[in-house]
Amino acid sequence: MSFKVNNYVSWVGKIDWELRTFHGEEYSTHKGSSYNSYLIKDEKTVLIDTVWQPFSKKFVSNLKKEIELHKIDYIIANHSEVDHSGALLELMKEIPDTPIYCTKNGARILRGHYHKDWNFVEVKTGDTLDIGKNKLIFIEAKMLHWPDSMFTYMAGENILFSNDAFGQHFASEHMFNDKVDNSELFNEAIKYYANILSPFSKLVVKKIEEILNFNLPVNMICPSHGIIWRENPLQIVNKYMDWAKDYKENQITIVYDTMWNATRRMAEAIAEGIKSSNNDITIKLFNSSKGDKNDIITEIFKSKIVLFGSSTINKGILSSTASILEMVKGLEFKGKAGAAFGSYGWSGEAVKFITEELSEAGFEIIQDGIRELWNPDEEALKRCMDFGVDIAEKI
Repeated sequence: MSFKVNNYVSWVGKIDWELRTFHGEEYSTHKGSSYNSYLIKDEKTVLIDTVWQPFSKKFVSNLKKEIELHKIDYIIANHSEVDHSGALLELMKEIPDTPIYCTKNGARILRGHYHKDWNFVEVKTGDTLDIGKNKLIFIEAKMLHWPDSMFTYMAGENILFSNDAFGQHFASEHMFNDKVDNSELFNEAIKYYANILSPFSKLVVKKIEEILNFNLPVNMICPSHGIIWRENPLQIVNKYMDWAKDYKENQITIVYDTMWNATRRMAEAIAEGIKSSNNDITIKLFNSSKGDKNDIITEIFKSKIVLFGSSTINKGILSSTASILEMVKGLEFKGKAGAAFGSYGWSGEAVKFITEELSEAGFEIIQDGIRELWNPDEEALKRCMDFGVDIAEKI
């Protein structure tokens, strides 16, 4: 499959309908994904990125239907991660001397991945490549989300090839934002940001402001995963600016795991208390052992306050809750508040442990937490409801 993006650019990538996890098992892709590779035909011919290695033979075979490979003048590797560079091994067997334009870190990492000393041309922000009627401008985007990442801007057609920025894991036969369900599109976009890019939010703001200062018109944004932004493309840039600045909605998320449903009953009572105090707050409850971890992380990202609960086990907490807390620490969310709750039988360290973890993750601790012995009775559940009321009042 290939299709025209415009008169100069064709999409020559791969839609992966079956993909359900990414980065190993770390990221859920309920809607599949795509590996977007772009072929520019001007006076010079340029290939921007490739596809993941399992699809490399088919990629090269399909590319041969689009162009005689020896007519490719330049390859651009905006990012060396294997989902974008994986077909280079197969492709470079055919055209081994073709120059590969990338950042200095990109060349280093590509050598580390593939142990080949290809014809690397190292570029930095502001470097250009004349290809005929159009010119390519390179913009380093270090740590968005790898040290080697860069954007390529096609002056003339005003297209930003943004690699992982502004992308989503979203498979569709309709590859443009004006052709797909936008609620699904933005759900996948915020999930992508929350789970992958949020640790780099300060860099996101800085890089976007830098690009805007170039005063470059943008008619289209072509990311390396998911849907191409051609209708009002800067809407996703504006969303990124919102998401990068301590983003929160009027939402409280409650994440818990439970052994014999005591902690679950506490979570539900706390939610009832919140609701009784403020009916305008969106409240979402997740059992961390049953819910998708990346979907939970996305809801945490959207929240003002996050409550974590767990039964005490072996002087600690249940593993699914611990896993989510560890992810939250790594993602470095800003401007969020939290508190802990949980049931226990004899030692009861869970609430203390969760509170410490939340504090380490940078959350403002707005309540000392609540714990209840064994299975909560009506009085205990009333205390949980009161706890919820108190949390709601801190909004």
